[in-house]
Amino acid sequence: MIPGNKKIAIIGGGPGGLTLARLLQNKGLDVKVYERDLNRDVRSQGATLDLHKQSGLKALKAAYLLDEFKRMYRPGAEKARVMDKEGNILFDEHEQALAEIDFDNPRARPEIDRTDLRNLLLNSLAPETVVWNRHFVDMAAVGGQWEIKFRDGTTALADIVIGADGGNSKIRPFVTPIKPSYAGITILQGNIGNAKATVPRIDDLLQGGKISVHHGGKYLHISAKGDGSIDFYVSSRTEETWASGSGIDFSDKVQVVQCFKTMFADWGSLWFELFENVDLPILVRPQYAVPSDQTWDAKSNLTLLGDAAHIMAPSGEGVNLAMLDALELSECLTGDRFNDTQSAIAAYEASMRKRAAQEVVGSFEMMEWMHGEDAQDRILAFFKTITA
Repeated sequence: MIPGNKKIAIIGGGPGGLTLARLLQNKGLDVKVYERDLNRDVRSQGATLDLHKQSGLKALKAAYLLDEFKRMYRPGAEKARVMDKEGNILFDEHEQALAEIDFDNPRARPEIDRTDLRNLLLNSLAPETVVWNRHFVDMAAVGGQWEIKFRDGTTALADIVIGADGGNSKIRPFVTPIKPSYAGITILQGNIGNAKATVPRIDDLLQGGKISVHHGGKYLHISAKGDGSIDFYVSSRTEETWASGSGIDFSDKVQVVQCFKTMFADWGSLWFELFENVDLPILVRPQYAVPSDQTWDAKSNLTLLGDAAHIMAPSGEGVNLAMLDALELSECLTGDRFNDTQSAIAAYEASMRKRAAQEVVGSFEMMEWMHGEDAQDRILAFFKTITA
């Protein structure tokens, strides 16, 4: 167990880092979360999330936050429509009556907006746990501690550092030289405010839930958010440098609309309602993945969780894995199974890497079929199986 006088620094204030902070504070430990965002409201947190019983929900239960989650999740947001490129509905979960989610069901997938989940976790922490506007630059070992340096010139000392700073982690190189590589797809992501007024046809089709369309090697995913906005992304196979080499200015409306109309030339005009009304700039997100067989020697005062440890192609498991990492790391560090922190971190990392290796392989398999020519048939078969 970590002595109570040890200072723990978590770099990154996403769901994984905040979950870990909550769990460690519940054990009486001294924790700070250093987040590069200027404040909690500075940017949109993206689409909705579905949490799973054996990972995200399990972590919230251990953090004594499950009851609060049940008050905040969005019933019905998990309902999906599969549509074809012309806008015809092929499968519709809205045809099923809206029922209260059974949180004891292993197949339960309650949805919550990213912003709401982040606020739930932030509000659960002691005041001043999160230090905003701290963009990590470097760190060095100093007298048995880590001296952490930030872009604004400030520094902090910590006995243990946990990198929860995402797929572009600046902490990861201190743990392992293994770098993620390009996964073969790029995502274009956009947000549209006041969807009912701005994109009324799409908003009506969403019915507060999700839409997915697979055609011609492209995947379009649209989700409604609780604030009345919608989030969408398009994933497709491209070269890693496609966006930077295209010459397209993704903050220019004319160029963005022309880009999408070229990409979706054989799709129905319904979808152009999205592209013509999207808030700018469009986010361009090439996707990266770690090798499934990655390994490294554990350190006594440094580790990783979430995408910093195991970024992978989109699989719907990212946040859930990060929150499960946080739970297992907290249990290893605060339990009585290990005599020292290096043994605790080694046990956590071995379990985390084993779980992540399976998910990395699965994410590549999912990426292959979701961008294949028979993707529409396969997603329809999947939904019909789980609703049978």
